[in-house]
Formats: sequence, C-alpha cells, structure tokens
Amino acid sequence: MSAHPSLPGRLAPDDLADQEASWPVAASETFYDTTYVSLRRDTIVDPSGGEHPRAVVQPRGAVGVIALDDDDRILLVAQYRHPVGRRMIELPAGILDVEGEDPRDTAARELAEEADVQAEHWEHHLVIRSSPGYTSEALTVFRATGLSPVPEDQRTKREAEEADMEQWWLPFADAVAAVLDGRISNGLAIGAILAEHARRTR
Repeated sequence: MSAHPSLPGRLAPDDLADQEASWPVAASETFYDTTYVSLRRDTIVDPSGGEHPRAVVQPRGAVGVIALDDDDRILLVAQYRHPVGRRMIELPAGILDVEGEDPRDTAARELAEEADVQAEHWEHHLVIRSSPGYTSEALTVFRATGLSPVPEDQRTKREAEEADMEQWWLPFADAVAAVLDGRISNGLAIGAILAEHARRTR
C-alpha cells in the first residue's frame, strides 16, 4: 500500500474489506434490557490507553427479503413506522426473534407472514450494518425467486402495524428510480435494491 499522490491517506488494496477488531472494555453498564433490544454504556480503551464512553444499542438482528417475480417486479411493503412518523416503503423483513432459527428460515417466515408469498429459490444477498457508530444491528438480506402464493389456510393473521400493511409489486427498474429519486428512504431497501442493480450491471 502506498500513499495517495496528493491527498491524505493510502491507496487501497484490491481486497479492502471490514476486519474483526476489539478494543478493551474498561467498564460496562446496562440501562435497558428486553428480549428485543438492550442498551448499555461501554467504556472502551484506545491503543494509546485513553478511555471513551460509548452507547451501544444491541437488537437481536434482522433479515430482509428482495423478492422478484417472473416479470422482474420486486415486492415492496408499506408500513407505518412510529419512531419516524411515516408510512415507509420497505422490503419484507423482520427480527431474529425465534431462538436458534436459521436466518434464511426467518426470511422465509417473514415473507410468508407479511406478504402471503413463498419462494422456491433462496440466495444470500448481502449484510448491512445499519449504524455501527451506536448499534450492533446486522441486517442479513436474502434474494427470493420462484415465487408462489401461500395457501389460504396457511396464511398468518397480521396484527398491529402489520395488519395495516400494504403489498406492492413494482418493476425493478422503477424501484431503482424510486431509490435514486428519494421516494424510498428505508436503509435496508436502499442497500438491497442498489446491490441488486449493481450486480446486474457490473
């Protein structure tokens, strides 16, 4: 690796990637802990020995599904999200709330529960770390194809925000445009849609 010829920093290697790392924790205090999310304050020690308090929000993790039908339409859901006061356009998604469940099985369950859709083919798509400055949340996205309806007698009765959820099928190219135009602002949806677009055009 060599220095940039005119700007601070070094020229990156071809295999640049995230790396596992762990600074020592001098102290840790938990303020809130539920089966869904916990909040704690860690005091981390930097390489020079300095100590710094850091808030850590630790959810259980989640999955999302980029589901594409035979005519290259993507499945999107519209759902009310109280923290931001908006009805958001999103991918089918959900938290890893069943102990020991494989994330791909969680993704299949969420696709069925939120959209009454099942898939024959599943591929790992990407992992998104939503805001690593304060949360450990990792969102694993799967690509689902070979879609069919869940039989009527096996469908889930949706409750709360999910009972008000709408399902939309949008041509994939129009979904990319919706992201670039700012009409879709959900981070999981943006990352998954643009990753799919990049893979098709690279």
